[in-house]
Amino acid sequence: MRDHSRMRTEIFQFRTGDQAQVRDITETCSSFLQASDEGLLNIFVPHATAGVAILETGAGSDADLLAALGDLLPADGRWQHRHGSPGHGRDHVLPALIAPYATVPVVAGQLQLGTWQSVCLVDTNVDNAVRTVRLSFVTG
Repeated sequence: MRDHSRMRTEIFQFRTGDQAQVRDITETCSSFLQASDEGLLNIFVPHATAGVAILETGAGSDADLLAALGDLLPADGRWQHRHGSPGHGRDHVLPALIAPYATVPVVAGQLQLGTWQSVCLVDTNVDNAVRTVRLSFVTG
């Protein structure tokens, strides 16, 4: 972990496995913020085939997101980017739809998410089982 007077950063690894996944990482974000005050939390995924989304989980929205991505970006042979598993080219289009970053306000060390909102890692790439997430807390 690096601690600059106005920024603190830590890198986390998540195993996403061999199937598309929406993984709730809100608890990791909250734990990272312990002893923080007010500022902004930036969540960044340094991958060309994953993104960060803020959405409701556990009530089917995570599965709905994966279904919608499957409809928009089918894993078939239409993609010009052809290395990896069949349809892998679609994974490289994902970050244009679900950005590889999100920023959330923090007040009194607490993420200022809505009642049903969670911070999620979105990964449709079945060729990469481990993902890196960089959390950076910035104060004014």
